[in-house]
Amino acid sequence: MKNLLVSHFQMLAQYNKLANRRLYETCAKLDRSERDRIRPAFFKSIQGTLNHIMVGDRIWLARFEGREVPSTGLDAILYPDFEELRATRIAEDDRIETFARRIDEDFLAGTIQYVNNTGHLHVDPADLLVAHFFNHQTHHRGQIHDMLTQTDVAPPVLDMHRVLRPDRLFSG
Repeated sequence: MKNLLVSHFQMLAQYNKLANRRLYETCAKLDRSERDRIRPAFFKSIQGTLNHIMVGDRIWLARFEGREVPSTGLDAILYPDFEELRATRIAEDDRIETFARRIDEDFLAGTIQYVNNTGHLHVDPADLLVAHFFNHQTHHRGQIHDMLTQTDVAPPVLDMHRVLRPDRLFSG
């Protein structure tokens, strides 16, 4: 029987992909000036927060693979063009699903050593870091959801039980 935590992380990878799809479909209805508008948010704009999620995903996936990546700064705008960011998001979500399919009990029972963006060395349990990885995405999607309420475009429904349905979950 598959470990429940492994199954849970695989479900979160599926949710991540579908929630991002909904969020990007909604953000595509905004013009560039609305996506780039400075708002009272940590990463300043919808586009900035979408980029931050990408930065975070890449950092954590590299760490999970045993690699360190040089810091670009957590507020880096990797993709100023929304459509390029959207295409990259689709590919990154596929990469996250592949990672989730490969997670096993041994990986989750281990630790991951990494240097954070402020240069401090950490050694943390892998299961905690994978949980943080998915929570980080959800946290920042919530910020974008809030910023969307400040526009004329209604934010999408992102509740997990509304996004995921049994016919959309992993079959294996």
